[in-house]
Amino acid sequence: MELIDGRKVSQTIKDEIAAEVLNIKTKGGKVPHLAVILVGNDGGSRTYVNSKVKTCGELGFKSTKLEYTDTISEQELLDKIHEINNDKDIDGLLIQLPLPEHISETKVLEAIDPAKDVDGFHPINMGRMLAGIPSFLPATPAGIIELLARYNIETSGKHCVVLGRSHIVGTPVSVLLSRKAKTGNCTVTLCHSRTKDIKQHTLQADIIVAALGQPGFLKADMVKEGVVVIDVGTTYVPDSSTKSGWRLRGDVDFDEVAPKCSYITPVPGGVGPMTIAMLMKNTLLSVKNRK
Repeated sequence: MELIDGRKVSQTIKDEIAAEVLNIKTKGGKVPHLAVILVGNDGGSRTYVNSKVKTCGELGFKSTKLEYTDTISEQELLDKIHEINNDKDIDGLLIQLPLPEHISETKVLEAIDPAKDVDGFHPINMGRMLAGIPSFLPATPAGIIELLARYNIETSGKHCVVLGRSHIVGTPVSVLLSRKAKTGNCTVTLCHSRTKDIKQHTLQADIIVAALGQPGFLKADMVKEGVVVIDVGTTYVPDSSTKSGWRLRGDVDFDEVAPKCSYITPVPGGVGPMTIAMLMKNTLLSVKNRK
């Protein structure tokens, strides 16, 4: 069993990006500029946004963080998005989710200029991905593909079972794994809450991507020997043994499942670090696309 080290891979990607940005600066080119909008005061969202801004600084990007109270109206937020869309210095824009209930996430995501949609959630970018046309790929699914590629894990002709059908992870990663590409060509089964006897599907899988949001869901008796397991789960569960009183747990019962795996991602330290790295990669791509 080999651990897939997302921290190590993400740092390699960030080093590659930083070197490219330094080269751009040296030649007097356009430095990538990412704008992030945070609405409300959710602790997790704030931590994530701060991490994105910090990473921008480390890579030589410019960044703009815009914070609003949860009383901001939907129209005010849409107006701000329109303003950023027209700001030629800003290359990428992302809205930290979730948003307050009175604001439509669909309206907000659709309002972002697809050319600045570095989260890859705009319907145009989703459609381009589905059609196999170059586009911004959703960061977490793109990170999963990158991990498989950098560990030289064979995907062609393999049976992949994806657990979860969210538009953020499950559905897009099922598309990416099935497309005609070097890290692709899988036969994909997409399981969800209405799937009968999920175990019968996972037992046939060469690769499993667990993205259900149910901690410890995947057990040892649900996987075959030599399986590759990518755990996307990030659920905080109570743990009296830690200083904070909680710990992060994935969708896989790691202690049970890991001994049967050829490769497996840990939680934390697996898929998580890849998300921001791929977001930065998309922002750099936005600059290149404008040439």
